[in-house]
Amino acid sequence: MRLRLIFFSLFLLAAATVSAAKPNVIMICVDDLKPTISSYGDTVAITPNIDRLAKRGVLFEKAYCNQAVCSPSRNALMTGLRPQTLGIYELSTNFRKGAPDAVTISQHFMKQGYTAEAMGKIFHVGHGNTEDAASWSVPAWKPKGKAYANAESTSVTRPSRTGSDRGWATESADVGDTTYADGLIAQEAVKRLKLAAKNPGQPFFMAVGFMKPHLPFVAPKKYWDLYDPAKLPMPEVTTAPAGAPEYAGKAGGELRQYSDMPTKGPIDEAMTRRLIHGYYAATSYMDRQLGRVLDTLEATGLAENTIIVFWGDHGWHLGDHSMWCKHTNYEQAARIPVIVAAPGASQGVKTSSLIETVDIYPTLSELAGLPAPDRLDGKSFAAVVKDPAQKTRESIIHVYPRNDLLGRAIRTDHYRLVEWKKAGSQEAPDALELYDYQEDPLETKNLAAERPEVVKELAAILATHPEAKPQIQVAAAKGDGKGKKKAKK
Repeated sequence: MRLRLIFFSLFLLAAATVSAAKPNVIMICVDDLKPTISSYGDTVAITPNIDRLAKRGVLFEKAYCNQAVCSPSRNALMTGLRPQTLGIYELSTNFRKGAPDAVTISQHFMKQGYTAEAMGKIFHVGHGNTEDAASWSVPAWKPKGKAYANAESTSVTRPSRTGSDRGWATESADVGDTTYADGLIAQEAVKRLKLAAKNPGQPFFMAVGFMKPHLPFVAPKKYWDLYDPAKLPMPEVTTAPAGAPEYAGKAGGELRQYSDMPTKGPIDEAMTRRLIHGYYAATSYMDRQLGRVLDTLEATGLAENTIIVFWGDHGWHLGDHSMWCKHTNYEQAARIPVIVAAPGASQGVKTSSLIETVDIYPTLSELAGLPAPDRLDGKSFAAVVKDPAQKTRESIIHVYPRNDLLGRAIRTDHYRLVEWKKAGSQEAPDALELYDYQEDPLETKNLAAERPEVVKELAAILATHPEAKPQIQVAAAKGDGKGKKKAKK
């Protein structure tokens, strides 16, 4: 009996040691953040904490979302499946309508003995979409911060497409960080990290979703005061690409739901500067909240055995091409910031290796030493995290729907080709776009008609991908008499 007790004790000790050796994972998700970041070369941005993370990890200069809108992009992150695989290109359809049996990244870690927690915005919840309870060990936590702090910001409101009234597009209020949601999200993350540090034998997967710089651009005044409006970068190109199909652009319908915005027509220079100021201020506010999380990781000793991934869900047009918001296939909407810091991996380096959002799931799994997940669209770039000179892909693919057409884009180091046609159709494309990012990085001209040989080469790459599924049909609410409805694009 005594011998059995000794062996049992040794077994428990070994199990605890193995469990403790598993690296923790913290996934920082940021809403609407483009690479307006100092470590990405933006000379105006004040982002010391993102820069601090970049110094301890690998910064990906050529990372791209799979679709430049919240829900499909976050579906790609969490499932490792592209929008065209799920057949979901809009906000209201839950990803399990397209893949009922999908194992999300957090579920994959849970199956390997991790706890999985979420706070803030991870999945897109709203517009009829819901949280995925199966993805978390405990219910996802949502903040109750204010949308606005100043009464004047809502003195005039405008109905939005979601049914809620919206005030101004910007706000600079003399308030503390926890007035708004991101301060509360950081506060909750700090609390949970301190609790996790008390139980070192239990590995965790923690997803922290910051909500700024998403509209409205609200942030405490001290973050606005970091910037001189006169020194902010203004759009260099204010016209659509010559020769591009008119429907490929976006006039900023989301922005125009705010009460101080014109409902149509150009946004003048003064308001453009104000919006850009607000975007930078909101980014610096979010950056400070990230700093609180990083401070806690270091103070608790968790940083030594924690993989950190920092990810923006898509980019944002700040008046370039006279476009606003996301919702396009252009570079400003599709390119995203990604930084990965992992124990024993490269530090303080940049890589030009092409990656896309779906690649994050298999990468985190490999870095954590877990079994490879099945049937994903993504490819692991763990080798690049260890050696930034490596390459995972020669090209990436992303999409955006418009006017019952789907623009499927192939992006290489040199070019982007966008093919516009109905999803899954065998018919000839309605239009093609081709941009040369070595000669024309600001996308001033569609070169598809001038360079058929390049179009042919990139179309051959596109042909290696499965045809996109059409937007799936969703049953209408019971009793509304409408039967089936097609989810909006």
